[in-house]
Amino acid sequence: MIVHEKVQEQTDFFSPNPDIQQFLFGKEYRLEDLPFSKAIVREHIAHGFIKVKPGIEPVRCGVFTRFITQKKWHCNRCGNEDPRAFARCRMKGCDCVYCRHCLNMGGVIRSYGQLASWAGPEPAARIQPWGHDAKLCAWQGSLSAQQRSASEKLDQALTAGRSFLIWAVAGAGKTELLFPAIEHALLAGKRVALATPRTDVVKELLPRFRAAFPPVPISALYGGSEEKVPGAPLVLATTHQLIHFVAYFDLIFIDEVDAFPFHTDPMLPFAVEKSTRSNAPIAYLTATPPNNLCTAFARGKIDGVRIPGRYHGFPLPTPEFRWIGNWRTALHKQFLPHAFKKWVAEKMRAKVQLFLFVPSLAIVHALTELLQREGFGRVAGVHSEDPDRHAKVAYFRQGKLDILVTTTILERGVTVPGVEVGVFGADDSIFDERALVQIAGRVGRSANQPSGDVLFFHNGRTLQMLKARQHIEMMNQEAGHVRE
Repeated sequence: MIVHEKVQEQTDFFSPNPDIQQFLFGKEYRLEDLPFSKAIVREHIAHGFIKVKPGIEPVRCGVFTRFITQKKWHCNRCGNEDPRAFARCRMKGCDCVYCRHCLNMGGVIRSYGQLASWAGPEPAARIQPWGHDAKLCAWQGSLSAQQRSASEKLDQALTAGRSFLIWAVAGAGKTELLFPAIEHALLAGKRVALATPRTDVVKELLPRFRAAFPPVPISALYGGSEEKVPGAPLVLATTHQLIHFVAYFDLIFIDEVDAFPFHTDPMLPFAVEKSTRSNAPIAYLTATPPNNLCTAFARGKIDGVRIPGRYHGFPLPTPEFRWIGNWRTALHKQFLPHAFKKWVAEKMRAKVQLFLFVPSLAIVHALTELLQREGFGRVAGVHSEDPDRHAKVAYFRQGKLDILVTTTILERGVTVPGVEVGVFGADDSIFDERALVQIAGRVGRSANQPSGDVLFFHNGRTLQMLKARQHIEMMNQEAGHVRE
């Protein structure tokens, strides 16, 4: 008792370093990565202001046999428990376990290492200078009746602490209908994140959000980002970047929740849960929700709205199927299928920009080379491993490219007015219903150019192609657009 009172007395007189407080609040770093002296860090740990925990912990889960209990491992940074994603370091003098799953998330997490997070009070100084009656949103556009109704229901649910699903067709204007709820949350002093699976989408959203919320500091987080604003109340991030936060956000929006890799990588839902405060509501946004969300919505287990029509009132372009024979053999023999070549030539004469989606990186290279050889204007190819893909997409937006050949990396979140779409090899298994619906959604997004071609070039119709067209026709019918 005497010892406890002495420690408490020392703690009462200890004042935490504000730089450490600001640096660590809501974040998690490897202990060795903290940019402060070891003595100061140890002092903060001793007084309970910095919490430390093992980077990797053993999870005992097997049957006890004489002397050995079988072990699993748990990575406290990314949540990984897959035995195949752990390995032993065999460097001289080291026999530790490390997590392979989050190697590219900044530093190796080892069994002998520790993770540090802030356990003291919240920093007193807030970055937002506005009052409760300030006007933060400067967006001058108007919402359609459907958007306005959805926006109001979203705001009401999130304010009440309930999660919400926005099931809206591509081009419905999901981003704009979020603005009132985001403004409401920011005025209440909450920290808000919008997470999306892909860097390209974060880069596209950043200028739109900065224009919509000029007084609000906004941080954009993705691999190699130079748009980081410490303490920003509004964060746009790839979902992977949330792994660095701990109980920080009061509200989070997950854009394209069904997109790869979110629905295939358990680390990403773990990152969302880890980064949010207890019972923080989550808003899910997508045109093609995964089955679990569809079921929860249908059974009333999650609030939500369905928006079947685009903001400008025009229908979604319905895909057309065009047979081109064995397109793999054609590429192998270095020629373009006749029907495909004819369509591309027509669009080039009409000065229409084209997105051409293909199943793989190898086909990006092959088709791009053939199109260039045939003299089809300014052609470039992009894929996830292309270091110049962001520059190429920017050139395409600026009209400096006529054709952009791409994998499914650009199936979502990229808006180019007037663009039309061809899917070369639409019968490939990579193109499921969701991917094809999202790809079709690249066309007709502008009120000035609300229509255009969506062609699925194939060597045999697949069930996924038929389901994608049926999905689009169903949404058009629900929105009151009857195909003539």
